Amino acid sequence: MKNNRTSDTVMEFVMYVIAAVFLLILIYPLFFIVIASFSDPSAVAGGQVWLFPKGFTLDGYKELLRHDNIWIGYRNTILYTVVGTVIGLAVNISAAYALSRKDLTGRKYISLYFIFTMFFNGGLIPTFLTIRDFHLYDTFLVMVLPFSVGVFNIIVARTFFQTSIPGDLWEAAQIDGCGNLRYFAQVVLPLSKAIIAVLGLWIAVGSWNSYFNALIYLKNPDMYPLQLILRNILITNQMQSGMGTGEAAQIALRLANMMRYSVIIVATVPIMCVYPFVQKYFNQGVMIGAVKE
Repeated sequence: MKNNRTSDTVMEFVMYVIAAVFLLILIYPLFFIVIASFSDPSAVAGGQVWLFPKGFTLDGYKELLRHDNIWIGYRNTILYTVVGTVIGLAVNISAAYALSRKDLTGRKYISLYFIFTMFFNGGLIPTFLTIRDFHLYDTFLVMVLPFSVGVFNIIVARTFFQTSIPGDLWEAAQIDGCGNLRYFAQVVLPLSKAIIAVLGLWIAVGSWNSYFNALIYLKNPDMYPLQLILRNILITNQMQSGMGTGEAAQIALRLANMMRYSVIIVATVPIMCVYPFVQKYFNQGVMIGAVKE
């Protein structure tokens, strides 16, 4: 009995060590970006930055925040993220619940129709023509409406509803005279906080990091999201450093190198602050929604 306890303790210790190593491997790149954003670029390029900043400086952030359009980008990205998350949750959760109901006529065929779109689509040009014909090009809605449906999100949420919402609840609700919409709003949604939080986080992160749709479907700079503005700033600074000569080119190159890490911090920290508020639902929602039918 004592040997079994000892072996269990040793195994538990080994698992903790392995978990700590993997955690370090995952966290250190993020930590390195943070300290590199405050370090002299020559020290970073020379491999002198490991645990603490070398040649502490805020020039990268000062140069980055000197651009007024960054605040425009923050405003636009926050709007796109909030509105896009609300629309995405409304569409995906509603579709998932409908597909989870066994009394839905043609449920299997509708599910296959959704799954088919995960593997085949019309491509960029037909999508662009469709958006243009619907008069969504260069509008606010193009960033939140056409790409709000996520088939993977629907599948995860559908499995959650099938495994976590007992069918007896619907029968009891019918006896009390509850209709479909009222049952969905007052019974299903309050019991689905975990999956709503998980999908909300996924959709919000996707909306926050999105720049390709803005690059293709927006032409007004005042509507650009933060990611696209930061991309343009980096490209502009790199071009200036490559076109210049002498000391001016060296200064431009130094600023461009410093801004590479500052851009990542400026673009990442706000959305990372959202995670602690949904973390308690995250594991529960993912694991339950991932159970095989």
